[in-house]
Amino acid sequence: MASLIPGYEYDIFISYRQKDNKYDGWVTEFVDNLKRELEATFKEEISVYFDINPHDGLLETHDVDASLKKKLKCLVFIPVISQTYCDYKSYAWQHEFVAFNKMAKEDPFGRDIRLVGGNVASRILPVKIHDLDSEDKTLLENELGGVLRSIDFIYKSAGVNRPLRANEDHPQDNLNKTYYRDQVNKIANAIKEIIGGLKNPSASISKQTYNDSSDISKDNPEPFESIAVLPFANMSSDPEQEYFSDGISEEIINVLAQLPNLKVTGRTSSFTFKGKHEDLRSIGEKLGVRTILEGSVRSSGDRIRITAQLIDVQSGFYLWSEKYDRIISDVFEVQDEIARAILEKLKITIAGRTVEPKRREQTQNVEAYQYYVKGRALVYKRGKFLFEALTYFQKALEIDPQYSLAYAGLADAYTIICYYGLLEPTQTWPKAIESAKLAFKYGPDLAESYNCNAAISLLHDWNWELARIQFLKALELNSGYEQARIWYGLFFLQMAFGKHEEAILNIRFSLNANPVSFYSYTILGLSLGIAGQYEEGLKKAKRAFEMEPTSYMTEYFLANLYDWSGHFEESIKMIEGALLHSNRHSWALSSLAATYAQRKRKDKAEELYQELIEQSKLKYIQPATLALAAAAIGKHVEALRFAHKACDEHDPFLIFICRVHPYGKELRSIKGYDEILKRMGLS
Repeated sequence: MASLIPGYEYDIFISYRQKDNKYDGWVTEFVDNLKRELEATFKEEISVYFDINPHDGLLETHDVDASLKKKLKCLVFIPVISQTYCDYKSYAWQHEFVAFNKMAKEDPFGRDIRLVGGNVASRILPVKIHDLDSEDKTLLENELGGVLRSIDFIYKSAGVNRPLRANEDHPQDNLNKTYYRDQVNKIANAIKEIIGGLKNPSASISKQTYNDSSDISKDNPEPFESIAVLPFANMSSDPEQEYFSDGISEEIINVLAQLPNLKVTGRTSSFTFKGKHEDLRSIGEKLGVRTILEGSVRSSGDRIRITAQLIDVQSGFYLWSEKYDRIISDVFEVQDEIARAILEKLKITIAGRTVEPKRREQTQNVEAYQYYVKGRALVYKRGKFLFEALTYFQKALEIDPQYSLAYAGLADAYTIICYYGLLEPTQTWPKAIESAKLAFKYGPDLAESYNCNAAISLLHDWNWELARIQFLKALELNSGYEQARIWYGLFFLQMAFGKHEEAILNIRFSLNANPVSFYSYTILGLSLGIAGQYEEGLKKAKRAFEMEPTSYMTEYFLANLYDWSGHFEESIKMIEGALLHSNRHSWALSSLAATYAQRKRKDKAEELYQELIEQSKLKYIQPATLALAAAAIGKHVEALRFAHKACDEHDPFLIFICRVHPYGKELRSIKGYDEILKRMGLS
């Protein structure tokens, strides 16, 4: 039977895992009931594709993908989401869910459509039959590009998590208080709305076009509303007020980012345009947003004037503007007022209700706030600026000893200093751990608190499960938090749980929120390289270097990618530049030693190893880098000794090379190395 709309094969495609139908035929019964409900809802006959047997009886000689592709050309896709559905190896996931998501975004209607009443809905209509693990929920939301919205058929009671049956024995005991027939009716009505929207020629959401500043737009659809908050201009005569005005912009971003129905460009990308007089339409296209908030801040004595304008990117028209003349201590109230005004103008709702942005826990002391935003801005710069950042966070805490964000900043700065080997772990870990505990104590609902604790659970405690939970909680509170999203991706990558795809997916998701972030591009290149996708990783690393050629990190990882993809000369040239700009940092020295050793240039590799040994007599050198270089030149006893020392100190660079990093291959091959993994809880 043909679809109601010409050019489509079916109206509805039901996707499920075969194992979810084996036990009691739940999916078959659901499809039969849905068909009956559709007959009572639509005047026309609705065509439903449901493959009761694997691959609809296709034979081994048939091209399954090509045969299924035609059937996937449908109006509404209904995945039956179970505890087993979200699996990369699953046929239903890869060849049905992911395939339809891509196909729908490329067809004339697009995947997300405007309904007749003006609301927006996805043509993917999930039916959920189990509560999901956090990882599965994240996988779904990353693929969908937003929060998971489903019609649930779940029977929930103490210790029970199963599909809701058509005829329940004890329906009153269902903690979810849902009834099977009602849920089937909701699906039929939702389908009617979606098909009604598709029949209306003006229904589809116009697809924005993006230039090549982000290759994520084609993989991750935009929510209907999206915004970039540009850095507010400092109109005061004091250049020190620059941090203050930047802080206002950043906090508005953080408040708005809590809302699942609004795509908010991350700080890194928004702040790329600081001080640049670029056309707003061009900025909007580069960031992939429909609206832009810009403003200015002028302070004099204890008075402050903040102006803000919300602008439609395509038309250039002002959607809203306001001026706030207040005493400076009211700045936190103004931030919240601006966020509320934006949500009202963009008509952001959840479940049909207008939402109120949740106020973030914040100091009420403006001086402490100014010190904090200075410190956070310096953390973003990395390198020597991290030590200056410590000073500002400490000043903020002297004024307000319960300032949770300042504790989180302090923990992040110490953790990153330790990660790069800029101080000994004995000087950094105790302070990072204590600061993270206090951040959580005074700010238990902040993404920053969870993220700094997750980093410590990962890099110091080696408590992998707790780190995963803490990263997920940080991202639940702020899904666009770049640092948390990338570190969560690196969590999968570094630990090599066989989940390179999860690492890459999370970092791509970060790029969706930060499409002009050299940091996200750098880590995406690294992740692709470690996953063995060398040429694609090299392309992303080059992009990062083009965006920020002065960054040691971009030089270092680009050199790595050149090497792994077989471009030896380019690798040497790039890493020599990294050594020059980093005062011959140990990461680059040990990597270069491994590069030479792998190409039978043992003399050069030994020179670099000796240089590291000499450096270690004058300053702290991470023992994991010494272990890597020693292994590269065949000094296995010394390599193991340094690896054990790295374990003793909880040197975070050891996590980087212990399981999957290409340069750590020689170290991992040494007899006795298994003891290192055992000590780390990774055997």
